[in-house]
Amino acid sequence: MRKRKRRRRSKSGQAQPSAVAGALAEAAAGAKPVAAPGADNSSRKRSKKNRQRRSLQGRPLAVSEKPRQVNDTARQPAPQPVASGARTEDRPGAPSHDRRSNNQSFSYGSDSGSPLYAALDLGTNNCRLLIAQPTRPGQFRVVDAFSRIVRLGEGLGASGRLSQDAMDRSIEALKVCAAKLKTRDIRKTRLIATEAARAAENGEEFLERVLAETGLELEIINRETEARLAVSGCSSLVGRETKSVVLFDIGGGSSEIAVIKIGENRSSRLANHITHWTSLPVGVVTLSERHGGQDVSPASFEAMVVEVQGMLSNFDCPAIHTLENPGDENGFHLIGTSGTVTTLAGVHLDLPRYDRRKVDGLWLSDDEVSAMQARLLSWDFTARAANPCIGPDRADLVLAGCAILEAIRRRWPSERMRVADRGLREGLLTDMMADDGVWRRGRARRPARGFAPHGSHEGNAQ
Repeated sequence: MRKRKRRRRSKSGQAQPSAVAGALAEAAAGAKPVAAPGADNSSRKRSKKNRQRRSLQGRPLAVSEKPRQVNDTARQPAPQPVASGARTEDRPGAPSHDRRSNNQSFSYGSDSGSPLYAALDLGTNNCRLLIAQPTRPGQFRVVDAFSRIVRLGEGLGASGRLSQDAMDRSIEALKVCAAKLKTRDIRKTRLIATEAARAAENGEEFLERVLAETGLELEIINRETEARLAVSGCSSLVGRETKSVVLFDIGGGSSEIAVIKIGENRSSRLANHITHWTSLPVGVVTLSERHGGQDVSPASFEAMVVEVQGMLSNFDCPAIHTLENPGDENGFHLIGTSGTVTTLAGVHLDLPRYDRRKVDGLWLSDDEVSAMQARLLSWDFTARAANPCIGPDRADLVLAGCAILEAIRRRWPSERMRVADRGLREGLLTDMMADDGVWRRGRARRPARGFAPHGSHEGNAQ
């Protein structure tokens, strides 16, 4: 009798091994915190319920081209002090937020057994940072991220120079990025600047100031590299059955377009299948500044479309009938990566607030894209600014983006378009990890749970 009582006491006093293992697995996978053994019953019930609920133009690119890898961690300064009234996303070490991620935290902690990689993209309109580590082959987990609209290219089209205010805004955002990078042991980093820094007379001077004030050494990439990175970042959204794709990235100051034809022998890197590409010297910022972005009439919208069509007419590439089965939904389609197409998707879904998990990878029919463009064109500036998937920061830019999209659709008619909320940063990370061979020699790792569409890309490295 005493022995049986002793056994009962010993069993009741031990935590269940499966519960402990489950909590550790959830934490390692980056999921929401799970109540530790011994916590109150209501916390355990809520955690269990939450777990159950989650179920340049016209010529081919050089295949051998490989982007230069730069490790800038040694140059990064100590974290900058931040005023107590700053937003959460601006505080070094705090979870990052931005509109495109539905204001959800990107920070999930890291697996100590995996190296960290960082990619920063300073564009004409945005400053974006991703810190991630490889998981399963071709996938990675986002450890931390940052995004802020800086409008570096504001006024560039008229003056040919970066303005003082635009540079100041960008420097402040880059200081936040430098602080985040300083707190991590990062194996490899690549920091790039695109069209605004490329086109501005004082672009190099600005990058020298960035280095002096933040310790970050940014690299101005050429348009060919930008096109390749856009393809690399979106490659997992191109299915194995797809024969040809026109992929486009509508930026703030330029728009990259790549024609991709995939034969029987698909390369491990989709960028190797680019047959023709172009970079149009126009983006949402430059086009809206020329034609006006706040008050857009059907006539002014058509004028923007015609301007972009004129640029595309100089692009020497195959006509649509030479692509594989253009009417076959599995043969040919468009894929767009930019704030324009993700905004259209968010408006189409009538999201109460932008949610990239619902947008990234979404298919839109040709009729649905036309309907969304017409809907946005019918709204005035105030109505666009009030929409949670647009907001005041993009309300004067979105119709210029739609005009560029419309010109692309007229050049390459397609029954379907796939939406990608990913781009250059993901391309940088994928390329760095593939070049390091981390997926070849690394152990199989669990994908991240909390942010699967962005932090754990499906498909092979390409």
